[in-house]
Amino acid sequence: MDKLRVLITRRQIAAKVAELGARISADFAGEPVLLIGVLKGATIFLADLARQIELDVSFDFIAVSSYGSAKRQSGEVRLVKDVDHSVEGKNIILVEDILDTGLTLTYLTNLLQAHRPKALKIAALLDKVSRRMEPIRGDYVGFQIPDEFVVGYGLDFAEHYRNLRDICVLESDSNTA
Repeated sequence: MDKLRVLITRRQIAAKVAELGARISADFAGEPVLLIGVLKGATIFLADLARQIELDVSFDFIAVSSYGSAKRQSGEVRLVKDVDHSVEGKNIILVEDILDTGLTLTYLTNLLQAHRPKALKIAALLDKVSRRMEPIRGDYVGFQIPDEFVVGYGLDFAEHYRNLRDICVLESDSNTA
């Protein structure tokens, strides 16, 4: 049976998301932004972040596959769903739940840069710096976390736990991450 230990509370998350929204609003003052959420994990963060940005905000979504149901990343990133609209000349903020090895976000930033956006920034709620394999960093980062397997607030394990309001460490006898 899995055990959950709260790592970041819903109050801490709400305060940090408000702070990130204010920074984005200031950085892009008077300009529209397009938030591109990385499905599925970033949906809750994207929704909360969008409500904190005081600009003209639109959404799009992109999906990649790299984890499956394992706790370790496969190392291979595959595009599952591309954005629906052109990003050329737009202020793009790629919204991700967690910046981990950097493989996914490196793949996505290269993909989006090829379409010549006006600006391309990364917003990641969590940053697990100790696992970085690619030299990439977030522009708007919520929390740096230790190398533990986390769930909640959109993050899952085999499609479970996304609905938790807090970010929790998944602890179990089979936890190898």
